Amino acid sequence: MDLELRVDQRCTVADGIIELTLVRPDGDVLPPWEAGAHIDLELGDLLRQYSLTGLEARDDRWRVSILREPDSRGGSRYAHDSLQEGATVHVSVPRNHFRLDAKAPQVLFVAGGIGITPILPMIAQLEAAGTPWSLFYCGRSRTSMAYLDELAKLGDRVSIRPDDEFGIPDLDSVVSATDADAVVYSCGPEGLLSALEICCAHPIHTRTLHVERFVPKVVELTEPNHDFEVEFAQSGVTVTVPAGRSILEVADETGVDIISSCSEGTCGTCETPVLEGVPDHRDSVLTTEEQASCTTMMPCVSRAKSPRLVLDV
Repeated sequence: MDLELRVDQRCTVADGIIELTLVRPDGDVLPPWEAGAHIDLELGDLLRQYSLTGLEARDDRWRVSILREPDSRGGSRYAHDSLQEGATVHVSVPRNHFRLDAKAPQVLFVAGGIGITPILPMIAQLEAAGTPWSLFYCGRSRTSMAYLDELAKLGDRVSIRPDDEFGIPDLDSVVSATDADAVVYSCGPEGLLSALEICCAHPIHTRTLHVERFVPKVVELTEPNHDFEVEFAQSGVTVTVPAGRSILEVADETGVDIISSCSEGTCGTCETPVLEGVPDHRDSVLTTEEQASCTTMMPCVSRAKSPRLVLDV
């Protein structure tokens, strides 16, 4: 990990959600970041990703919000139980697979639950640029939805729609209320994102959509798994990846170090440059255009369409 930071402040921002403010122990500035970025936190022996958040950014502190997942594999539980004020945590530099298009003429944000976290800095960026935006924010109940007080100050551009008050959101109406050239950004549970993808692809109200996922999307396989060869160019190692194993697993067995976290194709930690060959992309991070370029891949889930890949690792 790149940085050792201290938990300067900890507060509860909604039911089951804590916000941590992270600073350098010496008070020095932190690396710059862009709206949509996330950092890796070392939580015990686990590595987890959390979006940098907040409507006000400072160069000497980072804010992250962490939902205590009921089915936690240990990461969120560790954060809630162990990261008290004064604790230290190892953190990566920011990475961004959810960048805001600064040229978008109008932006609709659709946030679900903890998915509000990457949206807040995007709102702040558009506010500063004078770009028209609106936010549709849904969740189970008001008490489960973070940052309502901060968002209330932004007026009627923010629509708060708890499910227990308004029912399941009508996404068709939300999207069709925007101009045809509006760009949609969404983060939240898979049900929300899948429904939004269907909605934005509909001929009646087609919109450009960018999403950030917490769980892997369903990937329709174009061909069955098969053995293929991978050369790790920097390491000078060539291996055969069998049908039932991932590139990441085989790399680890042979001593090739690829930093990873989720092993599900959602976090982007293991992103690796492709020097030769055609990947069979099965991740939930790269855009369609990025996948088509064949310049990078996620070896935790993606495989090869070509008989051989050469990776820059």
